[in-house]
Amino acid sequence: MLSDSDRIFTNLYGMHDRTLAGAQMRGHWDGTAGIIEKGRDWIVGQMKASGLRGRGGAGFPTGLKWSFMPKESDGRPAYLVINADESEPATCKDREIMRHDPHTLIEGALLASFAMGAHTAYIYIRGEYIREREALQAAIDEAYDKGMIGRDAAGSGWDFDLFLHHGAGAYICGEETALLESLEGKKGMPRMKPPFPAGAGLYGCPTTVNNVESIAVVPTILRRGPEWFAGFGRPNNVGTKLYALTGHVNNPCVFEDSMSVPVRELIEKHGGGVRGGWKNLKAVIPGGASCPILPRDALEDAIMDFDGMREKQSSFGTGCMIVMDQDTDVVKAIWRLSSFFKHESCGQCTPCREGTGWMMRVMQRLMTGEAEIEEIDMLFEVTKQVEGHTICALGDAAAWPIQGLIRNFRDEIEDRIKAKKTGRVSAIAAE
Repeated sequence: MLSDSDRIFTNLYGMHDRTLAGAQMRGHWDGTAGIIEKGRDWIVGQMKASGLRGRGGAGFPTGLKWSFMPKESDGRPAYLVINADESEPATCKDREIMRHDPHTLIEGALLASFAMGAHTAYIYIRGEYIREREALQAAIDEAYDKGMIGRDAAGSGWDFDLFLHHGAGAYICGEETALLESLEGKKGMPRMKPPFPAGAGLYGCPTTVNNVESIAVVPTILRRGPEWFAGFGRPNNVGTKLYALTGHVNNPCVFEDSMSVPVRELIEKHGGGVRGGWKNLKAVIPGGASCPILPRDALEDAIMDFDGMREKQSSFGTGCMIVMDQDTDVVKAIWRLSSFFKHESCGQCTPCREGTGWMMRVMQRLMTGEAEIEEIDMLFEVTKQVEGHTICALGDAAAWPIQGLIRNFRDEIEDRIKAKKTGRVSAIAAE
């Protein structure tokens, strides 16, 4: 288990002072100017060496992403955009950073912006996050007042402005290019790539979009060294990570631990175990609603990191788990998610616009048992026609939970259809 001395977020539960003075007492804003003095290349090199992968779900190497930004300006300004939209169902880790430890994010924004040659950064915050926005804005105002950001930020000689922008509550704006469109005042619809944001992003200028947690860990990595950060977890899956546990655990929580911890250990150590004991566990969605659902027998030896979840045909995502016990109607749960994705599709691509509604309607009939057995394979086939055929990943996000359900709980769907036809409940369904 992670020792307290290795925690990056030392005020995750809001037990201490979240002001600038409180953050400085906990070691933040310490020698920031000295870090900037070491230069852009040094910072990017340290981030690459740390092995940090994006904490927003996709897991792209952060230092590598930063290195895509142009070394020399062609006259256009560069921007850092921080994705604080956090609209993935069951994901609620970044809000704790913004509520209780906002200065980790502000200092990280300064260092990351300098590393990419950006004098301006925007934080795009989810529309429903009212209190988080207030806490973050108060912290930004205080950082300006104390000279930590603004002209000659933290005495480093680098001018840096940070703006907080409130979204309007659309899930699609968590996708980086839809976020940029929304930030420009347009309808939140994903852009075609290329060009990628590093070539032409916000206002057609070089831009990098990073998740809140990815940016908030930067100052600590630069202070303590990349070797320290890379010492946690398995190769290619390193560092500390904020996890969340929701659903049928005795102690739903957000916590920081090392990467590559077994799923069972996370649930039992931090979540106080599954309601009714481990034997009562039915399934887990590992990292937010778009990750394929996994049954209990796949979780006995599962490692919670990018590679560990991929081996199980699921995804690590945001590291925020939905835990379901034996009382859960998994078919209904996946129907509920498919109705969410249908509702949040922006309608730009035909496979997603038509496919999400079609998948939801078939899921509804599977849930009530009114479908035919053959429709299970047909539904799986349609998810494959949606997946990978859209501009952004929302089509994939809508397809994966259904694929996971059919792979792992097909007998439950079939039993429901048979029971509806015969009026009899099978032995499996009656357990």
